[in-house]
Amino acid sequence: MLVNADLHIHSRFSGATSESMTIKKIAREAPKKGIDILASGDCLHLGWQKEIRSCEKVDEGTYEFEGTRFILSTEVEDKNRVHHLLFFPSFSSVEEFRSKVERFSSNIDIDGRPKLSLDGAEVAEMAKDCDALIGPAHAFTPWTAMYAYHDSLKSCYGDMSSYVSFLELGLSADSDYADRILELHRVTFLTNSDSHSPHPVRLAREFNRLEVEEATFECIRKAILRRGNNRVILNVGLPPQEGKYNESACISCYRHYSLKEATERGWRCVCGGKIKKGVKDRVSELADLDEPKHPDHRPPYLHIIPLAEIIAKALNQSSPFTKTVNKRWSELVEVFGDEVTVLVDADINDIAKVTVPVITEAIQAFREGKVIIHPGGGGRYGIIEIPPADDTIEIDLDGQKTLLDFE
Repeated sequence: MLVNADLHIHSRFSGATSESMTIKKIAREAPKKGIDILASGDCLHLGWQKEIRSCEKVDEGTYEFEGTRFILSTEVEDKNRVHHLLFFPSFSSVEEFRSKVERFSSNIDIDGRPKLSLDGAEVAEMAKDCDALIGPAHAFTPWTAMYAYHDSLKSCYGDMSSYVSFLELGLSADSDYADRILELHRVTFLTNSDSHSPHPVRLAREFNRLEVEEATFECIRKAILRRGNNRVILNVGLPPQEGKYNESACISCYRHYSLKEATERGWRCVCGGKIKKGVKDRVSELADLDEPKHPDHRPPYLHIIPLAEIIAKALNQSSPFTKTVNKRWSELVEVFGDEVTVLVDADINDIAKVTVPVITEAIQAFREGKVIIHPGGGGRYGIIEIPPADDTIEIDLDGQKTLLDFE
């Protein structure tokens, strides 16, 4: 069977997260995005554990609420500020891991994403002892990622590096970026939203399509490990240029710099602010290859832009969070079932019958790769523009125009 899974979100118990991130709300919003399975996030937090346990138990590691399934997961920060994503096979595994790490954390009962006074190797060893999967979260992000502070898996995880089975690409990278680094060819890539809000611009803005025998933790584990008839068959995510840290830029005024310019300036902007190294430049520093070489097991990568963003641009709205945008988004999702279908699968003539011409034209422009993206950097998301202009950065959708191609 085929399932769409967003395997990294947060609950309302994490910092800077919407109070609307409840199991009930998340479970009801996920199907509108075309998502079947979510990772719970924050499963070390006792308050969030109670809410997860209120779901129907499918098996030891799989829970369900109103048709949306959850597997147990958390994100932790190590003493070097590196964030790690973990998936657990059961609550007993979660409890065992918590008992191991709670004495190394001062905020495990306060924040859903706790800080641990442990390094990556120590966290990975404890994960292995508890039969949990572990990998670097948003691995290239310049603030809290493995490649922000380490040059290799070995540097981060030491002798436990071989146990690391996956890597989360993050919003500012895709498979083409990461597969320029040879050490990553053996690991499975995951694309997840890291959502702090149930809004359609955030939840499932990135997700994975999995082929699994059953929609359970054990089969998802096997898909990540590429065992049996279980595998990741598609990564779906933003074009890297949309990410907040794609290019090197000032964190104060967002002026962009080339790697050479930033280095010559000592990573200080003309405004006096700090220039933060972008993912594109960091990958180039780490890369073994000038061009990506994908291993045979690597699935295709489908670039998408959240439908609400496309609608906002089409209607000249200042934000994708307005009532007008939400109304138009809801109209389309109600007719076609979910956002992904609207974006890539539904017949454009049928879409035209449901919404106004400018939105239909904008969706068509997206499908044809005619979206202009002004790259993000310094903590500000990239900006999309419709229709095309001379400075177009086109999304390559050749051979990837529909999710039906990956069934």
